[in-house]
Amino acid sequence: MSSHTIDSIPFPQVKICGLTRPDEAIRCMQAGADAIGLVFFEKSPRNVSINQAWEVVDALSQKVAAVGVFVNEDFDFIMLRVRRCGLSMVQLHGRESPEMVSRLKAEGVHVIKGLFVDGEPGLEEAQNYAADGFLVECSKGPLPGGNAITWDWSAAGNFGCRYPLVLAGGLSPDNVAQAIAAALPAAVDLSSSVETSPGRKDTALVARLITAVQHTSELFEEKVIQPIFSIPQVTDHA
Repeated sequence: MSSHTIDSIPFPQVKICGLTRPDEAIRCMQAGADAIGLVFFEKSPRNVSINQAWEVVDALSQKVAAVGVFVNEDFDFIMLRVRRCGLSMVQLHGRESPEMVSRLKAEGVHVIKGLFVDGEPGLEEAQNYAADGFLVECSKGPLPGGNAITWDWSAAGNFGCRYPLVLAGGLSPDNVAQAIAAALPAAVDLSSSVETSPGRKDTALVARLITAVQHTSELFEEKVIQPIFSIPQVTDHA
């Protein structure tokens, strides 16, 4: 068994996306989630206001990353929410430019860029982005995001050997171990499969998911995993 560095982790991190309520975010945190996602996209049924997002972030421990999810928004729109809500990271899930990523990072914001195995931007564009990690999924549904559609997760396996990989799309407590075995990601991202309705998380499903992820540690005996999700860095609730 290979030895891990002090900063490495034994199994992939877990991001639960689409939180809308502080109490449910707390329960996700208590179940072992490493990050929660807050969606700032009007067409999403999980869209939150600045005040809603701030209430969720304010309820969390600083050991849990608060990730704002944006789709083709401008710099000022994103930075207002980063500062007002106390976000630690942003996830850019549209066709944002490499320049946008660099500009956000210059402000001390950690960035995850969404890429698609069968859409734009594609995996080959990772080299153009100075992102802290890349969320990879398919592009088959009506909205940006996985749309609960399963896909060939192994298609992201080689990518994960070269870049920090967040695997998403069609994951559930029942198949997450299979997906992790196929792609060996640094993190997984789920939303609808751990919900009772859009934006309402089922704590029992979240706990079952995290247990399943933790049981994949033996798959990483020969691979060091570096954490992608970080604690909050940019805070200004004024």
